[in-house]
Amino acid sequence: MRNIVIAGNWKMHKTQAETSEFLSGFLPQLENTPDDREVVLCPPFTDLHLLSKSLHGSRVRVGAQNVHWAESGAYTGEISPAMLTELSVRYVVVGHSERREYFGETDATVNLRLRAAQGAGLRPILCVGETKQQRDQGQIETVIFEQLAKGLIGVDQSQLVIAYEPIWAIGTGETCEANEANRVIGQIRSKLDNKLVPIQYGGSVKPGNIDEIMAQPEIDGALVGGASLEPADFARIVNYQ
Repeated sequence: MRNIVIAGNWKMHKTQAETSEFLSGFLPQLENTPDDREVVLCPPFTDLHLLSKSLHGSRVRVGAQNVHWAESGAYTGEISPAMLTELSVRYVVVGHSERREYFGETDATVNLRLRAAQGAGLRPILCVGETKQQRDQGQIETVIFEQLAKGLIGVDQSQLVIAYEPIWAIGTGETCEANEANRVIGQIRSKLDNKLVPIQYGGSVKPGNIDEIMAQPEIDGALVGGASLEPADFARIVNYQ
């Protein structure tokens, strides 16, 4: 059986006060959440310590939004794996399209981050996906297969989550049709040595479409952006039917 992993990526949202308010509204709604669903919150770095303390003993895991490949050094603005594990972080998002687009992330640096994360006992969530132009030109598989081939060199697939995020659907309100997301995720799985790697869908996941998304046989969870910022919305997604 493949694990179900539902992660909220808060991006650059929420102060510590806002995080505390979120938790007070969110955690009570998980009392009846099935045990087979791993729930992860990935806040900004400034919220990690608070989340780690607040979620201790709960079923919600803490994730980070990035990690550097070096143990220490002159890397202004970066965070090392040990800095995350010290805060009981379990997951880390790697290779998100916004990191690739705005901060120069490449498949090579994604690979370095993945390996460093796993070396420290973190479970990375590797993001892959195509732009609208690449989709329109029929390059979906070409782009994603290259991301996988270069990103997964030397990576332990038994300690990995993959998120398929069509870039054109992130934060746009557009969602990839559920059957098409299922098809692409099946293609991703065909390229993996370990067929049990959980593969999430991400891209304008909302309470109104989560049931259809999770009904697809190849989809093992969701990486949720904007809808993870509201306790009721994210609880509905976690408690999909």
